[in-house]
Amino acid sequence: QVQLVESGGGLVQAGGSLRLSCAASISISSINAMGWYRQAPGKQRELVAGIFSGGSTNYADSVKGRFTISRDNAKNTVDLQMNSLKPEDTAVYYCNAHYYRDFWGQGTQVTVSS
Repeated sequence: QVQLVESGGGLVQAGGSLRLSCAASISISSINAMGWYRQAPGKQRELVAGIFSGGSTNYADSVKGRFTISRDNAKNTVDLQMNSLKPEDTAVYYCNAHYYRDFWGQGTQVTVSS
């Protein structure tokens, strides 16, 4: 079992920044892939950014150049730095860990006002 706890969501104006953090209950060095997903009202959950054990990353086209995912194996955390936020980034953001199966955090709300 892997427990994931997100933090750092909130309300921000367009153009602002937020940093989300996901704390895992196990050593993330043993987790092959972790990522951040988001789900806006009435829409499907989508991948925002992923990071693999070797350090490689991937991003949704809509966030490339604005968001950065990073992992700290010593702290067992995966962070998502979000800059130049837009109203369309408004969603509940979920941390994901793929460790034999998918594990999810409870989600954190991000609201970007115009």
